[in-house]
Amino acid sequence: MREHIINTIWQLRKEKNITQEILAEALGVSRQTVIAIEKGNYIPSLLLGIKIARFFKKSIEEVFEYKYEK
Repeated sequence: MREHIINTIWQLRKEKNITQEILAEALGVSRQTVIAIEKGNYIPSLLLGIKIARFFKKSIEEVFEYKYEK
């Protein structure tokens, strides 16, 4: 069984033409945190996930997708 979260942050960031640094500053996190989330190496807290979704004016489901594989 494998569970993971896929996110669209990289694509959303590119659509808005903003850097990881700008996003990190807006969210109050480090650039390294943004990098780790984009790569799927770190799953953000619910609070940070909501902040990300609101920043991009998207729903949580539009930014994050839960995947389950047997």
